[in-house]
Amino acid sequence: MLAVLGAALLVFHSAVPNAVGRLGSALEAFLPWLGLVVPVLLVSALVRRSFTALVAALLPAAAWAGLFGGLLLPAADRGAHDITAVQHNVSDENPDPTGTARALIASAPDLVALEELTPSALPAYEAALAAAYPYHAVEGTVGLWSRHPLTDVRRVDIRPPGIGEGWNRGLRCGVRTPRGEIAVYVAHLPSVRFRASGFGSGPRDESARLLGAAVAAEPLERVILLGDLNSTVDDRGLAPLTSRLSAPRRGLALSWPAAVPVARIDQVLTRSATAAEVWSLPATGSDHLPVAARIRLDAS
Repeated sequence: MLAVLGAALLVFHSAVPNAVGRLGSALEAFLPWLGLVVPVLLVSALVRRSFTALVAALLPAAAWAGLFGGLLLPAADRGAHDITAVQHNVSDENPDPTGTARALIASAPDLVALEELTPSALPAYEAALAAAYPYHAVEGTVGLWSRHPLTDVRRVDIRPPGIGEGWNRGLRCGVRTPRGEIAVYVAHLPSVRFRASGFGSGPRDESARLLGAAVAAEPLERVILLGDLNSTVDDRGLAPLTSRLSAPRRGLALSWPAAVPVARIDQVLTRSATAAEVWSLPATGSDHLPVAARIRLDAS
């Protein structure tokens, strides 16, 4: 029974309703961890010396491999990329902004997107990143640093209802790369909370809808979204984005919490481009790990 249930939840997770406590989103936020049922079943089968139980364990194993196995495979050609991007929620309580910036520079990205920038820490990030990234833009608590010139920089309003004017967590920049201009969005969606009433993702879902509408209206065909989206790409609450953008093909890149990462909530999503590989970078002074991606741009 456990084997059938585990396999069914993996394959038919979208059938779990969201009407009560947003249970569907809560399940999807941690969907890969349903794979833990497999070793439990295998140990049980060995203890019981049951061939039937051993075969039953293959059901959730096959379901998990079909959904997530491809992420574990090596990238086909790691050298074939146009842009390397780093996404990092640096934490508004980070004790070492300068050290964090230097750690990100060490991976030699072309684009660096940061969230939870504070007025007191921003000068340290700007000073540390200036030499390697001569172009940058900041809107509220999010920012983008680039090796390539920026154009048409503007705020993207992703405030959910009831949030005041001072809440600025969306940024759009044109980036003039050697392969042509692309649109880069940096965003930090609202946090979710587990409450007695269920998975509190309503404000985040509304921000995702607003950001999805902005991406849909973007005139440039090639788009890169870098951001702390506060969930995984399997979460239906992010459907306004994941239905319009593509997720990385290789790499788990678990990013939160930094001490014991259980989910990638820091995302690199693309349109008319391919994030061929994504991976986590070493810990900084944040409660998130940085996430890096190699991106190939489609012909414009």
